Amino acid sequence: MMKHLYLMRHGETLFNVRHKIQGWCDSPLTENGIEQAKKAGALLQGIPFDHYYSSTAERCCDTLEIVAGNVPYQRLKALKERNFGIFEGESEDLNPSWHDPSFTYDDLFPHYGGEYLRDVSKRMVEALTEIMEKPDHQYVLAVSHAGACYGFCEGLSAPIDLTLNGGFKNCNILHFTYDQHTFSFVEILHI
Repeated sequence: MMKHLYLMRHGETLFNVRHKIQGWCDSPLTENGIEQAKKAGALLQGIPFDHYYSSTAERCCDTLEIVAGNVPYQRLKALKERNFGIFEGESEDLNPSWHDPSFTYDDLFPHYGGEYLRDVSKRMVEALTEIMEKPDHQYVLAVSHAGACYGFCEGLSAPIDLTLNGGFKNCNILHFTYDQHTFSFVEILHI
């Protein structure tokens, strides 16, 4: 039976605005982030969600509560952002360039207490597969983070490049179908 997963990035945060590396550390949604979540809620209106999940980060929980209203949801540590080790809360100027194939995130952050992309991919794919395997989960909304969503997409049998079409911005939503233990990408919903 075909199921649907909507995997969403949280709304804009204070650290996003201040260009800080925001992995396992947290910062609150901005007014713009709250408005983004409201727009995402309007975009998703009419989809018959039966289950909701969020990263344990406040920015994700707040986003989900704005999008879905007063619904029960489960917080999962497995949906957390990539851990950037000692670089957490520091300037994004310390990030490796996305355009330099000779030096990547995996060449830096794991050596300073952060996670490898393969580890993020593994935990995201395992967590979301476990969620979608539950018999009563037909339409699921899960709120996570850009890096974690990127890791999920990298961990699929047919990886999806989220850097295309302007990147994966705050409150964008990835729609997947799930059938016979396989996620299939449908579309990115932009607010």
